[in-house]
Formats: sequence, structure tokens, C-alpha cells
Amino acid sequence: MDPGEHGDSAALVMDEHGRTEPPAAADETTMLLGFLDYQRATFAWKCHGLGSHDLNATTAASTMTLGGMLKHLALVEEGRSSCSLFGRDYSPPWDGVDWESDPDWEWRTASDDSPEALRALWEDAVVRSRQRVADGDLDRLAVRIWPDGRAPSLRWIMLHMIEEYARHNGHADLLREAIDGETGE
Repeated sequence: MDPGEHGDSAALVMDEHGRTEPPAAADETTMLLGFLDYQRATFAWKCHGLGSHDLNATTAASTMTLGGMLKHLALVEEGRSSCSLFGRDYSPPWDGVDWESDPDWEWRTASDDSPEALRALWEDAVVRSRQRVADGDLDRLAVRIWPDGRAPSLRWIMLHMIEEYARHNGHADLLREAIDGETGE
């Protein structure tokens, strides 16, 4: 997956982990996409090269795994860029889940999936999300409204996605270090 599908390709700067640095100066849409893609690339780096045993490893008292995070973030990508923004129903595998009786389904079932399937599920969700926000209309309101009647803008959705990845990248740092000692931002 190319984490740097935004902005002027001549100005892209890659770090030692293959992540495209967010642009230092750009329009708002390019800047938001740059930071979101950087967070996505950081998460991909933390999961890179790990097999099933490692993707299912936990640390301390938490049941959180990198495999569960791959599946969870695929769900979040789908939920925000398709369901919320455009009002679409969830697509497979999410459409057949009884979320009322199993609210942690994606976390719980990730251990049943191969590393390749988990990575593909997440990578495909990221590609679809990028395509859905490609027009960059940050003021566009989501079709699906919140219970209080408000509708988040694409700007809010993108900022929420940056926050979601940043939070889970902190978890991923701890899990990856516990698995094989690899550390880094």
C-alpha cells in the first residue's frame, strides 16, 4: 500500500520506515490527508512482517491484539467513509454481525483470520476510504446524522480518523515491542 497518495509527489519526503511525511505546507485537505496517511503508514509498519502468532499476542492485562486492531480499523474506515459519510449500509463482513449481542466482534474474531486476510481487509478498507474522500470537500456533511440531529463534516471525520489511528498506534507500539522488541515512534 502506498501511504503517500496525496499532494504533490515531487514534494513527498519518505522516512526510514517508508512512511510519507505529512507536507510541511499545503492546503487543508492535503494536510489532513497527509497526517491521516502518516498514521495509517505507522500502523502498517507496526504490523509488518508479523505472522498469526504475533498478530494474536497480548500484553499485560489487555486482550487487545494487533490482529484485532487491523480488523477494528478496517471497520472504522468503512463506518466513517461509507456508512456515516454516504449513509450506506455496512458491506461484508460487517453486514452480517449482530452488533447488539457481540459489540466486540471484530476484536474477538480476528484470531480466526489469517494475517494475509486481516491485512487485505484493512488495506482494502483504506483504499476505499481514500477514494470516497478524494474530492476533498471538507465542508460536506455526512448523510447519517447523530442521535442529537447533528451531522459531522468530512473535516470532522478526517480529524476523528487521525485521532483513532494515533490512539491505536500507541497500543501498537506496546504490542510490537512486547512481541519482538521493535521500537520507534
